[in-house]
Amino acid sequence: MVLIEHLESHDFFDSAYEGIPPWDIGRPQKEFIRLVEEGEIRGRVLDVGCGTGENALYLASLGFEVWGIDAAPSAIKKAKEKAKKRGITVNFLVSDALKLQLLQNKFDTVIDCGLFHVFPDEERPIFAASLSSVLYPGGKYFMLCFSEHEPGSYGPRRVTQAEIRATFSKGWKIDYIREAELETTFGAEGVKAWLSSIARL
Repeated sequence: MVLIEHLESHDFFDSAYEGIPPWDIGRPQKEFIRLVEEGEIRGRVLDVGCGTGENALYLASLGFEVWGIDAAPSAIKKAKEKAKKRGITVNFLVSDALKLQLLQNKFDTVIDCGLFHVFPDEERPIFAASLSSVLYPGGKYFMLCFSEHEPGSYGPRRVTQAEIRATFSKGWKIDYIREAELETTFGAEGVKAWLSSIARL
C-alpha cells in the first residue's frame, strides 16, 4: 500500500485506478454481503467512494436502486464499463463526497468502503454534514474503515472508535461499531477494520 500522506490527493486515486490498486479486489466486500444477508441494507442506496463499483454492482444485482460516486474519473469509467458488460443498472457519477448535496437526491442507505479513513480531521465534520444532506431521517450509513489494530504504517491512517463517535456525535445515532475485516489483494488475511452502523436522526 501507499504512504498515508499521499492518500488525500484526488490525482493519486485517479492514477491508482489506471492499474489495479490493492483495495480493488474484483468482488464485493464480504462485510457488505453480510449486511445484505442480515437485512440491514434497505431502500435506495448510495455508495460513496465506490471505486470501480463492485459493492454497488452487487447490490444492484439484487434489485436495489443504487448510485455510486467517486472523485476519480478513471474509477467511474471502469465502473460504467463493468455495469454495461454485466447488464446491471447503476447510476455511476464523478462527484465529491464532501458535496453530496449537489446530487439533489435522497437515499435510505449509504455505504462507504475505505473512504472515511482518507479524510483529514478538518474534513470529517464536512463529510458528516454532506452525508446528512442525502440521507433520509432514520437512514443508515454503513462505514468500513481501517482500525487502529491494523499493524504497520502503510496504507491510510488508522481510525479509533472514539474518532468515529466524535465525528457522528450530533444529529446521528451510532447503532454499533464492530470489529471487521477489509479485504485487499495482498492475500487471504484482510485488514483489521471497523464496521459502523450510524443512523441519521
